[in-house]
Amino acid sequence: MRMMGLDVGSKTVGVAVSDELGFSAHPVTTVRRTNLRADLHALQRIITEQEVAKVIVGLPLNMNGSEGHRAIESRKLGDALGEHATIPILYWDERLTSVAAEKSLIEADVSRKKRKEVIDQVAACLILQGWLDSQPKKDDE
Repeated sequence: MRMMGLDVGSKTVGVAVSDELGFSAHPVTTVRRTNLRADLHALQRIITEQEVAKVIVGLPLNMNGSEGHRAIESRKLGDALGEHATIPILYWDERLTSVAAEKSLIEADVSRKKRKEVIDQVAACLILQGWLDSQPKKDDE
């Protein structure tokens, strides 16, 4: 059962998908946002192609834990996707994932141009991996 992680921005949505066993997240693509209908269609296509069972949407909370404008916009897209794709949508606190993604790309000596192309996918991986790591494994039960 594959999970999909989303890093929702105003211009793009970074997409990552887990392996079938739910151990690791892998970058898939960056969806360029145009309008809600097109965004949902593009994400639905990935859900179908990758056989995704659940979507984890990064929720960029404020440092005090409250929801600001970006978190509200992420919820709007997540809620609409849940209705459109008819699969469960979960939200995951993603504070500072974009900073962590940028740092890891710099440490890997990725050029500035390439970083710009993949940062949303890397942030989506961090969101999804954080959620995957928080789930009890079958052996733990």
